[in-house]
Amino acid sequence: MAARIRRELGLEVELVGGPYGRAAVLVDGEEVARTNWAGWLPSGRVVVERVKAKLAV
Repeated sequence: MAARIRRELGLEVELVGGPYGRAAVLVDGEEVARTNWAGWLPSGRVVVERVKAKLAV
């Protein structure tokens, strides 16, 4: 996911692991996506759109 955000948006991102395989995507410290109960993130397209939307605010 980090590589896709870098590639599509040209942003510098940091990948940080969480406990029990949890992951979240933060923009300016605010969560825009996270893993669900099964450990899956939303699709890359959805995450990129959420990051774009958050940056546009």
